[in-house]
Amino acid sequence: MSDHKKKLALVDDHPIVIEGLKSIITAWNNQYDLTCFADGNSVLSYIKENYVDIVLLDISLPDINGLDVCKIIKSENPKIKVIGLSNRAEMSIISDMMDNGASGFLLKEIPSSEILKSIELVLKGGIALNEGIQKILAEKTEIASKLPSLTKRESQLIQLMAQGKTTTTIAEELFLSKFTVDTYRKNLLQKFKVKNSNELLVLLIENKMI
Repeated sequence: MSDHKKKLALVDDHPIVIEGLKSIITAWNNQYDLTCFADGNSVLSYIKENYVDIVLLDISLPDINGLDVCKIIKSENPKIKVIGLSNRAEMSIISDMMDNGASGFLLKEIPSSEILKSIELVLKGGIALNEGIQKILAEKTEIASKLPSLTKRESQLIQLMAQGKTTTTIAEELFLSKFTVDTYRKNLLQKFKVKNSNELLVLLIENKMI
């Protein structure tokens, strides 16, 4: 059973936050192997030698800005998922974190159950933004009216992508071939002028299109 545990790294320089999240996560069906760090350099050194599935990353760290830590992690280990954690609901910080490759951004004030659900969603390939963050991002821009519209089929595909569904699962649920699903995905990236599915989902969430 332990071989199947997901490897989580928690990075925060506040002991009370570390202890609180550690208690919540380790109690969650004992399915996570959690390692905690108090600064950015420590976690960067750790992941050079150890495999990690997901990093819960505080934005304000004593040595390196969490935004930069996220960027380094994603550039060196693209498969590692990163969720930003913060008390600061600032639009620029949220946007920069997502631009640097994060798969989610959560305010520390949210219920523990929502944090756990967000971890599960991101591990499945989804994007985790708590309601407060989504509202902030929705206020970022008024370009939604300038964005292309989604067809019914594209909307169905996007909804499943946002749930972290794989290409195979999406194909089965929509009664399409995997090739057709991949073609839809590529066309959507071109249509919205984004580089990858992560950017596409963030853009659509920001503009309340999903």
